[in-house]
Amino acid sequence: MIGIAGTAPITSPYGIDGRGRTAEAIPDDHVRDMIQMVLFTAPGQRVMRPTFGSGVLALVFGPNDQSVAATTQFLIAGALQTWLGDLIVVGDVAVTSEDATLTIFVSYTIRSSGTPASAAFTLAR
Repeated sequence: MIGIAGTAPITSPYGIDGRGRTAEAIPDDHVRDMIQMVLFTAPGQRVMRPTFGSGVLALVFGPNDQSVAATTQFLIAGALQTWLGDLIVVGDVAVTSEDATLTIFVSYTIRSSGTPASAAFTLAR
């Protein structure tokens, strides 16, 4: 199960709101949604962008320990910089591994507004 702690449903790339209409995301939420897409898209999953993504989902079948969490931290920071570097400045990426849950904490600054933000994402195995 993949999720974001304490947030509204994802509206990117496409979603339906409570009125049955196309959902619109607040710009800051849209950036958070894009981060989630980079994190949880496997390289090779998108036909026209075969290198898009971070490979975090491949960890579902791998061991769950601190060395994997540290490697994942560098993998995520590089993927975010590659794919969203024109939209955000990645401040800190922290990955913790407890039992069957991987938690990814990303702090970043939105370039267009200079607004600092952070988000926590969980991947339960």
